[in-house]
Amino acid sequence: MELIRGQRHLRPRHRGCVATIGNFDGVHLGHQAIIAQLTEQAVRLHLPRVVITFEPQPQEFFAGPTAPPARLMRLREKLLALDGLGIERTLCLTFDRALAALPAERFIEDLLVQHLGIRYLVVGDDFRFGHRRAGDFAMLVAAGQCHGFEVADTRSCILDGERISSTRIRQTLSLGDLELATRLLGRPYDMCGRVAYGDQVGRTIGFPTANIHLHRRVTPVYGVYAVMMSGPGLRPWPGIANVGRRPTVQGNRERLEVHLLDFQGDLYGRHVKVDFLHYLRPEQRFESLAALQAQIQQDERAARTYFSARGLL
Repeated sequence: MELIRGQRHLRPRHRGCVATIGNFDGVHLGHQAIIAQLTEQAVRLHLPRVVITFEPQPQEFFAGPTAPPARLMRLREKLLALDGLGIERTLCLTFDRALAALPAERFIEDLLVQHLGIRYLVVGDDFRFGHRRAGDFAMLVAAGQCHGFEVADTRSCILDGERISSTRIRQTLSLGDLELATRLLGRPYDMCGRVAYGDQVGRTIGFPTANIHLHRRVTPVYGVYAVMMSGPGLRPWPGIANVGRRPTVQGNRERLEVHLLDFQGDLYGRHVKVDFLHYLRPEQRFESLAALQAQIQQDERAARTYFSARGLL
C-alpha cells in the first residue's frame, strides 16, 4: 500500500480513483463493509481504492489540552490494517488549523476533483466537513453531479440490533467485554509497539515483563488482561498484561506490560502485537511488592484457566 502524507505529495499519477473519507479508528467490521463497498466500484471502474484519513484525528485536534476520546489505533496500526485489506493508497491529511478552516467547497474542488479526480465516493450520510462543518452529504452529491463523480452513503453494519461504530467499541472495551469487542472488530482488540527497557521491577518479584509504550493520549483499555503476544520470530504466546500507571511502584505514565507464561528469551527491541482476549481485573495499588506478587500469582492462575479451557495453553 502507498502512503501519501498530505495533499502536497499528490502527483498526476494519483488522479482517477474511488475513495472514502473518515477516521477509520479500529478498522472494525463497519469499516470493512465500507471497504467492500468501495471494492465493488473499484472493480467496476477499474480504478484504485483510496482511503482519506486524518492525523491527528479531528476529535483530538478540537479537544486541545482536554482528554479526547480514547484512540483505538495508532496511525501505524491503522495503516497495517488497511494494508491487510488490500487498499492501494491511503492519503493521510494533517488535521490542523488550516484544514479546519478550509471551506467545504475548496475541499471538494481542490482535493477531490483537481488532485484526486475521484470517480466514486463513499461517506456516511451524516458526514460533515469543511470550515464550521458546512459541508455535508447533500453538498457532495450536488458536487458529484456537477463534476462527474458518484456519491454513495455507507451501508450500516448492525450487530445485536445496534450499529457497529468506534464509539460502541470504546464503550465495550471500557466495560471489559473483550468477547463482544472481538465480534465488533472481526478480530481481537490489539496494540502494537516495540519492546523497550523498563524499570525491571517485575523481574525482582519473579514476573519479568515486556514493556511497550502506548503512544496514546488516552488508552481504551485499562487493567489486567489475558493476552496473546506475537511478532516476527515469535509465535502467538499466552500471557497476562497490565495497562495503566503501576501505582504500586509510583508509575507516572500509562504503559503496557506483558508477562509471557513459561517464556524464555529476549524480546528487547522487537516489534510485537498484543491481542487482548479476556478481562481479569482493574488495576489497583498494593501496600507492598509482596502483596503485588501474590495478586499476580492469582492473575496467572486465572489466565492459565482461561487459556487451558480454550486449548491455547
